[in-house]
Amino acid sequence: MGIISKDLGIDLGTSYVRIYMKDRGIVLSGPSVVAINRITGEVLTVGEAAKEMLGRTPDSIVALKPLKDGVISDFEATRMLMQELVSRVSTRSIFSKPRVVVSIPSGITDVEERAVEGVVYKAGAKDVYLIEEVMASAIGARLQVEHPEGSMILDIGGGTSEMAVLSLGGIVVSNSTKYAGDKLDKDIVEYIKQKYNVIVGLCEAEEVKKQIGAATAAMTEERMTVKGRNLSTGLPETITLTTTDVNEAIIDSLSEIIRILKITLEQTPPELASDIMERGIVVCGGGAYIKNLDRFISDSVGMPVIIAEEPELCCIKGVGMTLENIEMLKRAVKTKK
Repeated sequence: MGIISKDLGIDLGTSYVRIYMKDRGIVLSGPSVVAINRITGEVLTVGEAAKEMLGRTPDSIVALKPLKDGVISDFEATRMLMQELVSRVSTRSIFSKPRVVVSIPSGITDVEERAVEGVVYKAGAKDVYLIEEVMASAIGARLQVEHPEGSMILDIGGGTSEMAVLSLGGIVVSNSTKYAGDKLDKDIVEYIKQKYNVIVGLCEAEEVKKQIGAATAAMTEERMTVKGRNLSTGLPETITLTTTDVNEAIIDSLSEIIRILKITLEQTPPELASDIMERGIVVCGGGAYIKNLDRFISDSVGMPVIIAEEPELCCIKGVGMTLENIEMLKRAVKTKK
């Protein structure tokens, strides 16, 4: 028992880490947060339990997100996070270590790629394969990326929004921006601060975005109460936000994503652009849940827009599909070291 180690696929995201095990599917999904004892260096908890500690810890404990803008900002904390998560789903054995496929943002540097590989090797991997997130997401969204016709994917994640045109199993054009889920959360915090003179936490802002956020005016105005601290009095205060409030807060960042999307379309060969006009742009990632986002993008670029099924899982599904199919892995993988 435990001698055979199952191969793993990892979506190492800024906001969430998801792990896929060969022949079993997605076995773990949790926030990319780790809580560490400052004195002993011991990992206290990771995932959802650690996320609940953000902004609430005493001096002896630090709860942090070790990934920023899709790349590792704290190597040691990421190593601890990965080791803890991998140990939860994979039996370590001296006889066998897992082969691991990891998704990475497009356009990261060689140094950042080696950092990802290093942290996964430290977590106990035998071999590490890297696949670009947009390719993994396109595969997970069931786009026919190996066909000569063009396909386009827009992945709005936590740290980055990535977009790419794919054809014949490769990426023809790709771009990315740091205007993504985390930036939208910060926009909401800043908007509340400016309009209501109240400061709220990023977790509260994220919940507001999920519950009543909309890219365009909604048919019905939704409301949500949030608790924060009044900057003048220093006392707790409860305010009520509307869909219009959230739309005003995030519209500039959404417009920046559209600007980069238009640049990507301008860089696309005409033959592939006509395919995209016919097939539409597929949107995935957690940001795809923002209400009316498909209509907002379609009105902005004049093309059909489709929200992928289970958009937040497209990347890990694509990583898993390459893990299950060795021929697909050979075609889709970026590097192996």
